[in-house]
Amino acid sequence: MSLAPPGESQATHRVTNQPPPLEGLDLFSQNRPLVEALQREGGGWAGADAAMVGEIAGGDAIRWGFEANENPPRLKTHDRFGNRVDQVEFHPAWHNLMRTSVEHAIHALPWREQRAGAHAARTALSLTFSQVEAGHACPITMTFAAVPALRAQPELLDAWEERLTSARYDSRDVPASEKTGALCGMGMTEKQGGSDVRANTTAAKPVGGGSGGAAEYALTGHKWFCSAPMCDLFLVLAQVEGEGVTCFAVPRWRPDGTRNAFHLQRLKDKLGNRSNASSEVEFRAAYGQLVGEPGRGVPTIIEMVNHTRLDCVIGSAAGMRWAVSLATHHAAHRSAFGRLLSEQPLMANVLADLCVESEAATVTAMRLARAYDEAGGEGGVGGGADPARAAQAQAFKRIATAVMKYWICKRAAPHASEALEVLGGNGYVEESGLPRLYREAPLNSIWEGAGNVICLDVLRALRREPESVDAFLAELAISDGADRRLDAHVDRLTRALADPTDAQLRARSLVEAMALALQGSLLVRHAPPAVAEAFLASRLAGDHGYAFGTLPAHVAFGEIVERNRPLLT
Repeated sequence: MSLAPPGESQATHRVTNQPPPLEGLDLFSQNRPLVEALQREGGGWAGADAAMVGEIAGGDAIRWGFEANENPPRLKTHDRFGNRVDQVEFHPAWHNLMRTSVEHAIHALPWREQRAGAHAARTALSLTFSQVEAGHACPITMTFAAVPALRAQPELLDAWEERLTSARYDSRDVPASEKTGALCGMGMTEKQGGSDVRANTTAAKPVGGGSGGAAEYALTGHKWFCSAPMCDLFLVLAQVEGEGVTCFAVPRWRPDGTRNAFHLQRLKDKLGNRSNASSEVEFRAAYGQLVGEPGRGVPTIIEMVNHTRLDCVIGSAAGMRWAVSLATHHAAHRSAFGRLLSEQPLMANVLADLCVESEAATVTAMRLARAYDEAGGEGGVGGGADPARAAQAQAFKRIATAVMKYWICKRAAPHASEALEVLGGNGYVEESGLPRLYREAPLNSIWEGAGNVICLDVLRALRREPESVDAFLAELAISDGADRRLDAHVDRLTRALADPTDAQLRARSLVEAMALALQGSLLVRHAPPAVAEAFLASRLAGDHGYAFGTLPAHVAFGEIVERNRPLLT
């Protein structure tokens, strides 16, 4: 048997027919739907910063995301001498991600910038940077959402706002008074209660008979989920005897510089979101201060919840956008059966459908952000000069945030699954990034109210806040006459909203119809005709199957895909 000439035996490992790495690009500037929406919704002044964040996201942050997930946080309850320290250790990549978000004020932009469009600007920044690593967005979101809740207690806001809105990232575990910046988490969920926070058993007792603003209490109990336990401050719900569920601000360190009785029991082993620490925590007469009025804990913390629900929408839209980028990039460079995947009709249908879903999510997230700007009263200035406009924006964002939190977050998981399938076996491999995206996709549907909780919340708004329904329908009326399919859908929706029969049983169908109506209206007004037509012909006209890739034949597949495909320079 003869041997092959030297060197020829290595020729079996030539790499061909693989796409180039998707890196070294600006994830903002190449996201045309987002660039257009930022300008349209009033945050165009932040375009340069968004592009800077986009370059980091499409460069070093991709590597940071992998490293932070390959090296998840570790709990350290005691030091080597036996002292309780309750610390969580993170990989340096986590801190790089956090530092970038904080330095670009993704955690606080509307509270720092007294400019119209600040919420829209922040949404564009968040949607861009959280694409490649979603876990770190949890403490960023909660810190962003804490400020409106703390406005219920001016004394606390005065003490914390400067640090919570600082653009300096300070990860040291020291008293907040010694830090240049602080972050805020929250603890609501308990084992026996789940979403029913009124069933919580954590108890709060006044210390020294204090009462009134920011009164001091001692909290004792256990929280089943405490997100981002290395934050400096936490908004916590606890029972006050004779009053009911009440909101408290619980710091990691007491005002006297000693550690608070805030003990981490274990970190959760989660499906996804693995770079972020989620914990069980025990309070043993932990120091806390009253936020809002005793017994009014749920209404007080709902301001935080509304803003975190907005970020659930943003996060799901970000995941969809990254899935589209990975799928369209792969298909544009991978060949099978004699031609590129992107040139094959069935694959073009799948890709276009994924792009349409992503664009609908992006324009909706940005429209919601404008509503937060126009509502004013939370640090923004958009609606302050026009009370009627601000009131309508407040009513619209109240119901539209819940509606779109339900629908966009629900669509994220099948969207990620289909994008993964575009890459086939390559997509199932961890190095592609799609398995992590797929595991992350269900989270936003669960966080801040799973599907049923959100739908019941929408029903509550329909029943108790008719002005929110009026504001929602007024938004849809802007596109009256633009398309017969949209008009017919809105007519059916209007009749359904007025019919209380079996409302709870059909709540999901009702909320879905509301979401599709809003997305259809926004795309008709703002998207290219090819995108709007694909959405209306499939989502509203019924000419659509149950899976992605079932758009009708007349759709301009290539035009839609090229609009959304990232291009390497």
